[in-house]
Amino acid sequence: MQKQFDVTLTELLCNETPSPDSTVLLAVSGGVDSMCMAELFLRSSLKPGFALAHCNFHLRGGESDSDEALVRSWGGRYGIKVHTVDFDTAGYAEKYGVSIEMAARELRYRWFGQLCSEYGYDAVAVAHNANDNAETLFLNIARGTGVRGLSGMQDKSPLPYGGEDAPVLVRPMLGFTRNQIEGFAYSHSIEYHTDSTNSDSAYKRNRIRNEIFPLFEKLNPSFVKTVCREIRYFSQVADIAEGYYDSSVKNIYSAGTTGDDGEPVTIDIKALMSLEHWEYVLYRFLEQYGFNSASIASVEKLVRNYDGTNVTFSGKVFKSADYMLLTASDSLVVRRLSDTEDSDNGLSCYGGTIIPGPGTYIFGGHSLAVEYLGRSEVESLKSPKGTVMFDSAKLPFPFFVRGWRQGDWIRPLGMRGRKKVSDLFTDLKYDISRKVCSPLVVSSPDDQHILSLIGERVDDSVRIDENTEFITRIVL
Repeated sequence: MQKQFDVTLTELLCNETPSPDSTVLLAVSGGVDSMCMAELFLRSSLKPGFALAHCNFHLRGGESDSDEALVRSWGGRYGIKVHTVDFDTAGYAEKYGVSIEMAARELRYRWFGQLCSEYGYDAVAVAHNANDNAETLFLNIARGTGVRGLSGMQDKSPLPYGGEDAPVLVRPMLGFTRNQIEGFAYSHSIEYHTDSTNSDSAYKRNRIRNEIFPLFEKLNPSFVKTVCREIRYFSQVADIAEGYYDSSVKNIYSAGTTGDDGEPVTIDIKALMSLEHWEYVLYRFLEQYGFNSASIASVEKLVRNYDGTNVTFSGKVFKSADYMLLTASDSLVVRRLSDTEDSDNGLSCYGGTIIPGPGTYIFGGHSLAVEYLGRSEVESLKSPKGTVMFDSAKLPFPFFVRGWRQGDWIRPLGMRGRKKVSDLFTDLKYDISRKVCSPLVVSSPDDQHILSLIGERVDDSVRIDENTEFITRIVL
């Protein structure tokens, strides 16, 4: 096992023989996997420089403190530097609305990154083993996953939450089963602690480990090794699929690029359906924005039934944690939810932006150039496309720009009665994506009397007349 470990370690650390000048930070919990990894580093013929990092999550009372004492003792015995930290994991989970498991993951990896930055560690090593890898595969399948989810854990990847210059995360134990690790620990009298919660099958991973895997092992005693071998093939298939996605997705964008800069991402339906494997491209595209398998399946069904008539396709809304997907007449539009607020009709409309005076403002992916002009400075009162003008005295600064809400109304120039803004959208042939991001001018955020649909119409109450001295002009 030691020889195989040394070969793996050399490959993971850029095929260069590690030295005391190239130090690795080992994440050591006190369990058999991480204590075995520490021992393998200590006994390695490569003589790598390393230090230990232990997180006390304070989730198991005295057990947590006992684990920390064990790791400190092992490090002291061999003169290895030990970093420790205490986390209020339950408090963090409650504060940020995440699970205990996710809280622990975020806390430890962010701390590892800080240690690497402060002490110059070249890599972080964690002790995930072959059983962990197989369990992850089954968890992914149970949740719903694409090809990438079948690839299991990577033996080498950037440290999570580490930013652009993140140190490398390595998993040198991934090729060993739990039985092999426990056998090595027994034969070398390695002291370790067993987490009492491992037997609690209330946790999904423990249920797979304690109840499901034993059944498979009755069919195939080498079940874990077989699964891990298949995972390597799945990983190669994922690389092939990723290449297909990268070469295909660039041909289906009709607008936008990433959606992270406030601009919506628009996918052309006809271009999408022209692809041989459009279902996978759609899945892969929506997966990156956090849409789950059920939502993606619903979108796929809509696309499959698309016939260009816009009768049953347009107007559907789907949400992930951070994004919203809208189906327009011939496209899918994805935009950030952080730019939106819920409205009564279930759609999401952009929140308000105050306009305190002349200047350039960004709203809903639009740039708004606001000008304050004397009447004599305006050569023509006829507004070109994308421009609106109104009497500054009738709508003084500050005013507001916000997104559409149910019940909004306007009295367009020359009309006596009110007109629903939703009906105006229909007249202008706006699809749902344009409705959601259209900037509307109001005198106060909660006012439903719309004074201008920027770029299209102004309300009769703010019209320019013979008494107008100053004009506010907004160019979209």
